[in-house]
Order: sequence, then C-alpha cells, then structure tokens
Amino acid sequence: MSNNTNNFQLRVFYEDTDAGGIVYHANYLKFFERARTEWLRELGFQQTDFLEQKLGLVVRRVEMDNIASAKLDDLLTITSSISQLKRASLVFKQEIINEQQQVLCRAEVQVACVNLTISRPCAIPQAMLGAFERVS
Repeated sequence: MSNNTNNFQLRVFYEDTDAGGIVYHANYLKFFERARTEWLRELGFQQTDFLEQKLGLVVRRVEMDNIASAKLDDLLTITSSISQLKRASLVFKQEIINEQQQVLCRAEVQVACVNLTISRPCAIPQAMLGAFERVS
C-alpha cells in the first residue's frame, strides 16, 4: 500500500498532563483516536452515521511505543496511515510528533467493523472501504 498520510494537530492542555506538566501515557491513545476520527470525518464519514446503522469501528489491538514525553502547551501532529486493509478490519500506523519533529510515540492500531446488534465482526461498508482504498 502507498504511504498516504493524514495529519491532525492538537495542543496539549493542562488536563492532558500529570502534576509535572508531562502528558499522561494513556492520553496518547486518546490523541490517536481523535486523529482517526477526524480523518474519517474528512473522508465524509461520521461516527453517528455508523451508530445509526448499528455499526461500530472498534479497536481490537494496540501496540504502542512511548519514546519521549509531550509537555503542557506542546503543539503535536498526529500522523496516520493505513498499513493493512481487509474486508472487516484495518490497521493504522500512527505517530505523535512535536514541533521539533521529534517522534514522541508510535502506535499500530487494528480496528474492526462490528455489528453492534449482535456484537460480531462484519464487512466494512463498501463506501468506506472504497474511501480507505483510495487513501491507502
């Protein structure tokens, strides 16, 4: 797959940090989630649309490597690309980078499409699958 990358920026707020002004590690997962959600929105898909269809994109697996710390007021860029696309799941490669272009955190996130009525995996809707194919 080609390396089409989406970039999402966010500022570290006080609520994201511990008492020392360092981003709490679990918040990196939130930052990655926001970046994936906003990328979907840019592609024309909203989470509420899925819920109306009783579908969910759920995280199945995360592998995360914390390399360095983000700090209060840092402007971060979260890069996202699709490294694997299957009928019912996809894998995102994501990085959090600071203004000095230092990679602070890397993650590989596997997301599965799930029928929420029966809590079982199902095919990604064709329109979304096509959009993912165009950007991966």
